Amino acid sequence: MIKMKNIEKIYGAGAAKVEALRGINLEIRKNEFVGLIGPSGSGKSTLMNIMGCLDVPSSGEYYFEEKNVKGFNHNQLAEIRNEKIGFVFQNFNLLPYATAFENVEIPMIFRGFRSKERRNRTMELLDAVELAERAHHKPRELSGGEMQRVAIARALANNPSLILADEPTGNLDTKSGDEILAVFEELWKKGHTLVVITHNPHISRRAQKVIRLKDGSIENNG
Repeated sequence: MIKMKNIEKIYGAGAAKVEALRGINLEIRKNEFVGLIGPSGSGKSTLMNIMGCLDVPSSGEYYFEEKNVKGFNHNQLAEIRNEKIGFVFQNFNLLPYATAFENVEIPMIFRGFRSKERRNRTMELLDAVELAERAHHKPRELSGGEMQRVAIARALANNPSLILADEPTGNLDTKSGDEILAVFEELWKKGHTLVVITHNPHISRRAQKVIRLKDGSIENNG
């Protein structure tokens, strides 16, 4: 699904030059559960942004589903993000004025799903994360774990081939974090490919493969 060859990312120039990624080479296969770990400033978020087509490398080749996206324009990158990738963030990034149902439905509106199809799929997804009965609650009426479940349902709205999660349990208590981990494991068993940035040892222990970054380089690609 993902292949990176000699990926580098440089910010600034001269004395302000920062090498965020240095010579990254990795492969992630379909239906792998990958943990991406490393200390703060190691390049994890930068690498995930490139994987998710939110940013482009300064040099190197990035193949997503065997397509070299290096030369893709803004619209082509947006198409990959909208159709192929689901994002889950530490801070949930839910629309505060919208219900759980509406938050999950939004990606399908942008994709042009018909109203009935949107309604049915939204309820299927909320049911899958055990939140169907909370469909018409707004984020302020939900717990942290429930908000993250809504975010996961939203990430699945367009049936992406890849799910990228950035510290998905970082703002949750232990019990809620374990529940979210169980949701991810279930998604993996159903055939999804997951890449999770994490400091949570439970996630890194259960992942199929753990990639450890240090100072912008891969220290361990297990």
